[in-house]
Amino acid sequence: HGYEAEPFPLFVIKTLVGSALALFLVFQFASYRGLPVVLLVMGVLISLFVFVTKRMTIGRRIYAMGGNAKAAQLSGINTERLTLLVFINMGVLSALGGLIIAARLGQAVPAAGLGSELDVIAAVFIGGASAMGGVGQVIGAVVGGFIMGVMNNGMSIMGVNVDWQQVVKGLVLLGAVIFDVYNKNKA
Repeated sequence: HGYEAEPFPLFVIKTLVGSALALFLVFQFASYRGLPVVLLVMGVLISLFVFVTKRMTIGRRIYAMGGNAKAAQLSGINTERLTLLVFINMGVLSALGGLIIAARLGQAVPAAGLGSELDVIAAVFIGGASAMGGVGQVIGAVVGGFIMGVMNNGMSIMGVNVDWQQVVKGLVLLGAVIFDVYNKNKA
């Protein structure tokens, strides 16, 4: 049929390398201190959403609607349908987060996510999202989440009171919003 087969030694090398990598991953995941499943889920979701927002039409439409919903609607984007899809996506991700928290705690607690709202909003603003909308990236939000996680962990290790932790997080969020508004007014 006109197809060239790859040389047999190259095929053997590729097969051995792929098998060794798969075997390493299996042993790593099966070991006592293996990679947490949450890390794998997070990696898959980050990759998926980076691909969707950067490479697919729906991602550009979401950014357009976030920047100016009226202009997006006038340019032919069905904003009502897109809003519905975004809210469905948010619900699915919230359910997945609830399942992960319930699995980690070993029980489903109704108050498990209370107080996380401030952390999430601060992480998104630290990551570069704008209060005016239409700006921000998935990777930026992830970096903001890592910064907030390090800050939470550091304050807990230092023994800072929970009330003061909320004050510090609020000040960080306030600083990020002021920085964003200042840059928008300057531009």
